[in-house]
Amino acid sequence: MEFKIYFEGGGDSTAGKASLRQGMRHFLGELFDAARERSIRCNLVACGSRNDTFDRFKHEAAASPETFCVLLVDSEDAVKTGPISHLTRRDSWSFADTDENSIHLMVRTMETWIVADQQSLADYYGHHFNAKALPVTDDLETVDKRTIRGGLKRATRKTQKGSYEKIRHASDLLARIDPATVRRRCRHCDRLFVTLSAKM
Repeated sequence: MEFKIYFEGGGDSTAGKASLRQGMRHFLGELFDAARERSIRCNLVACGSRNDTFDRFKHEAAASPETFCVLLVDSEDAVKTGPISHLTRRDSWSFADTDENSIHLMVRTMETWIVADQQSLADYYGHHFNAKALPVTDDLETVDKRTIRGGLKRATRKTQKGSYEKIRHASDLLARIDPATVRRRCRHCDRLFVTLSAKM
């Protein structure tokens, strides 16, 4: 058995995609450990834009039916239905014959996962990190992406590393944030771990 996770992000450069893939690999380490224990191959593919991610996922799912292909993209908006219905409505994507368990969302954006672990953010950015700029709710998926990203920018603006920039900081942060903390505050992240663990 083989798993392939096609996820959004990394920009257009090979280096950017490789860096983000490394950070995501750390964040999903529990799943990769479980796969290795069961002799299951598990690969991550950073695809850049959301449309490119969807196209890569659909092509691989059709070409390699023996592989369990996973799509992981930002929801962008509030999620009120299942992932397939949400993306069909929002992006006009077609999911004919697609298993709902193959489709997963970062609600509402990857930065929501990053913001979920404020302690790791504070440790990473150090002096002058302003935690008060971040949302305080336990259910971060109710917070729109503009508020998430704006809060992250304000929280990090005066730090030595400077304001958060996805290309420069996301990979390092994904490697540091605690998955258990993120799963507690982001139920769709928890769904990803639970679903893939069960599938293995």
